[in-house]
Amino acid sequence: MISISGIKYQKELEKLPYFNKREATLLIGKKGKNLDKKIEQLRKKGYLLSLKKGFYVSSIFVEKIDDKKSYWEYLANILRFPSYISLEYALSEYGLIPEGVSVITSITLKTGRVFQNSLASFVYKSIKKELFSGFIQKNFLDKKIKFASPSKALFDFLYLKKMANPKQELTEDLRINWTNFSKTDLKELAQYVESADSLKMNQVLKMIKEIYDH
Repeated sequence: MISISGIKYQKELEKLPYFNKREATLLIGKKGKNLDKKIEQLRKKGYLLSLKKGFYVSSIFVEKIDDKKSYWEYLANILRFPSYISLEYALSEYGLIPEGVSVITSITLKTGRVFQNSLASFVYKSIKKELFSGFIQKNFLDKKIKFASPSKALFDFLYLKKMANPKQELTEDLRINWTNFSKTDLKELAQYVESADSLKMNQVLKMIKEIYDH
């Protein structure tokens, strides 16, 4: 048990999935350099975990969570906002690629970024506003997690990937499990390709349809 003192609203702090520096001022009851010193002290004791610069969570909150995987996914939406989970992580979750993916990959409207903390690794890639769509919402406690649909996860992945030989990569290198990609998914993918107005993605879609026909 970690011995802690000097937190004004400790019980309230331990109920939060995350909090920022401004909220820490109210919760801990200190500000400025005194707050920084207290946060560092709490981090060294293992009571506070740093999620990224200026974002924290108590180890007590993390220990009490049963569904930690959903918590990591929820954090992915928070650490870079706005964002939604997509790319390799989502493809793996849907069984569209054979590899398990431990890094949580996301799409954001902001510049790409990588965050690593003691809980997980988070990778963000940027996309234009017109293509920031195609996500569903999963539940975590009373929160919502934005998570790409199978077709949008595949679209994002292929749209952002540099492809020297699209046909070979689609049929061999990427090892996509097309049996887990339905005709409904294919129809949805075509809608995203139309919105993208991309010669590359039009060619990729044509190849995917040929794969389906065979």
